[in-house]
Amino acid sequence: MRVNARYETVWPDDDFVTPQGHPTHVRDTHQFRYVPLGRIVVTALGVDYELSPSVALWLPAGLPHSARFDPGVLVLSETFDPARHPLPYRGATLVNVSAAQQRLLLGRMRDSGGPGGAPDDDALFAALTDGQADCLPLPQPMSQAARAVAGALLRRPDDPRTASEWAERLFTSSTSLRRAFRTETGLAFSEWRTRLRLNQSLTLLAQGQQVGTVAARVGFVSTNGYILAFRKHFGRTPGAYARARAAGVGTGTGASMAARGSAQG
Repeated sequence: MRVNARYETVWPDDDFVTPQGHPTHVRDTHQFRYVPLGRIVVTALGVDYELSPSVALWLPAGLPHSARFDPGVLVLSETFDPARHPLPYRGATLVNVSAAQQRLLLGRMRDSGGPGGAPDDDALFAALTDGQADCLPLPQPMSQAARAVAGALLRRPDDPRTASEWAERLFTSSTSLRRAFRTETGLAFSEWRTRLRLNQSLTLLAQGQQVGTVAARVGFVSTNGYILAFRKHFGRTPGAYARARAAGVGTGTGASMAARGSAQG
C-alpha cells in the first residue's frame, strides 16, 4: 500500500502504482518519501537511492524518477509547493530520519482522518528539513546484536572496539555481526562506523572546534585519517567545511556524495 501527500490510499490495482513500484514520472511539487515498513529503491537520473525506516528521500519538483518496492512495503509521501517551500537541495537527496520525525510522520498517517490532527505544511516542512543537509545517509540495523552495537556507537562514536570485540561482548560471532550490518544497512561495519563518526563530527566543526580535537573526539586514530575520510565522503576538507559554515554558506554535500559513490560502485 502507498499513502500519498493527502493520505489518500492508492491501492495495488491502481493503474499507475503497483505492488512492485511505479514507472518514471515527474511531479510539479517537492516530495519527501519515507518508508516506515520495508524498503524501496527510487531511481532518479540513473542513480539508485535505497530507502529504509531510518533513511528517507527528498525529490525536488520536476525531477524524473521511478521506484521499485519490496513486498509488503508501506510508503508515505509528503508533497510541498515549490513556490512556498524552497528546498535546500538541488537534486535527489537521502536524509536520515530522526525519532522525532518518525513520530511526526506516523502521527500524521494515524490522524489524517481527524480534523486538525496534522500540523500545517509550513511546520511540517520545517520539521522535515531541520538539520539534515550535510549528514551522510546512515541506515540503522534491526537485529538485536547489530542494533545494540549501533546504539552504543551513537552514544560513544569514539569507542574503539572492533566487530570481533563487539561480537565477543554480545555472545555472537563476528561473522554474524558483520553480515547483519551488511544485510540490514547495505554497509560494512567499518564503513557504517566511519559514516557515523563523520556525521557526529559535523556538529563539533560547526561549534568551531579544531580539526584535530574533532578527529579524536569522534574516534579517528589520526587527524590525517579523519581528513582523508572527510574529503572522500564530503568532497572537501573539514577545515573548508568549517569555514563555509562560519561564513553562512550552505554545504549539503553528504548525501549527494554518498549517492554518487554508490552509483559509481
